[in-house]
Amino acid sequence: MEPIDIGLIVSGFMLVMVILGMRVAFAAALAGLTGLIWIFWAKKGYDPSAFTWALTVAVKTAGQVPHSKVSSQALSLIPTFILIGYLAYYAGLTRALFEAAKRWVGWLPGGLGVATVFATAGFAAVSGASVATSAVFARIAIPEMLKLGYDRRFAAGVVAAGGTLASLIPPSAILVIYAIIVEQDVGMLLLAGFVPGAVSALIYGGLVVLMAVTFKEFGPPVRGFSWGERFRSLPAASPIIFVVVIIICFIYNPFGGDAWGTPTEGGALGAFVVFCMAVYKGMRWPQFRDSLLETAKLAVMIFTIIWGVLVYVRFLGFADLPGAFSDWITSLEQSPMLTLVLILLAYAVLGMFMDAIGMLLLTLPVVYPAVIALNGGPDVSAVDSAFGVSGTGCAIWFGILVVKMAELCLITPPIGLNCFVVAGVRSDISVQDVFRGASPFFVADAMTIAVLVAFPSIVLWLPGLTS
Repeated sequence: MEPIDIGLIVSGFMLVMVILGMRVAFAAALAGLTGLIWIFWAKKGYDPSAFTWALTVAVKTAGQVPHSKVSSQALSLIPTFILIGYLAYYAGLTRALFEAAKRWVGWLPGGLGVATVFATAGFAAVSGASVATSAVFARIAIPEMLKLGYDRRFAAGVVAAGGTLASLIPPSAILVIYAIIVEQDVGMLLLAGFVPGAVSALIYGGLVVLMAVTFKEFGPPVRGFSWGERFRSLPAASPIIFVVVIIICFIYNPFGGDAWGTPTEGGALGAFVVFCMAVYKGMRWPQFRDSLLETAKLAVMIFTIIWGVLVYVRFLGFADLPGAFSDWITSLEQSPMLTLVLILLAYAVLGMFMDAIGMLLLTLPVVYPAVIALNGGPDVSAVDSAFGVSGTGCAIWFGILVVKMAELCLITPPIGLNCFVVAGVRSDISVQDVFRGASPFFVADAMTIAVLVAFPSIVLWLPGLTS
């Protein structure tokens, strides 16, 4: 049996395990180790005496992966970004953001819903974790909306969908993971997420207004705030802007010349600044301990998924599945754009059964080379490319598209993690109601994807300023 055949069989076996409920990290690691044993044993003609040798070589090959890959400096961004989010919560910045957004846009139909979307977008700019964002605003925004008579499902859906913005708006843990897998510059990808994240937030806000106008009971406006009250709400929320500026300046020097520091250093400095703010706002040891524990739990979960999936990725390399898939994709007679759309639709379906990080880790080693080849190769110019972007630009553009699809997974049944988090925080709202409330945002996400596919310059404008 050829290695490619072994790769297909083992990959199918892994997907079955995931669909049956096994954690992605363990399913991927088991599939990867099994595949490595199979491939090495096949090279010896399935000689029974060679099985022990194949097992030993496979275990050694798999055992080298966790340290060699996860020791990457870029991955240290993940816990610092997550820590920024939890410290910002204990510093009271989240409530200040929501209060400012409520005073400025609350007069719109569904005003508190729009305020929630914009506040989650602001919080996403200092938090790299969608789950943390949803949990925080489920405590802050939902009680406010229910108090004004907002529809329960609508309120829960807005929070669950708004939390997904943390996947796209830097600092984003998923963007960091994507950059490491495809070996692209982390700073460029983080910069690329800002404008698409803002576009996504605006489309979400527009959808909330449209729904509130169509269904009056969904979200009455909030009026009565004077201009003085609006401006007085800004200083309390301004630290968010300050932290974002610090991180951006370390990634990209706005005054020209070399960057002031690496993304890792910017994330660490941002965490220190938010820590100082939290202490100033009255954070004590119990809150600090909880923020560290929550950061550690979420970071360990992400790193465990990475470890397991990288074993599977190592197996894919021996099976040459990425190369075979790339050759097959480029041999199709249909247009490259149609092929790209089909790939994105496949991500939407796959997201119904897998979490966002696991889905990207499992698929990118195969899909990414195919998309780059479809565009014309890594060195193609924008003029000669299939999608109108250069090779490097295609890597960044496709990364934003894939992360946007990963956002969709967070609110897609049956395992939309954000919906389960909101339901867990609000025991009075069932997870079925949260999924129903979040379902209209599928349309908003589809619109955002269509805009980003049609106009790649939206993604590449900000990174282009650094070149």
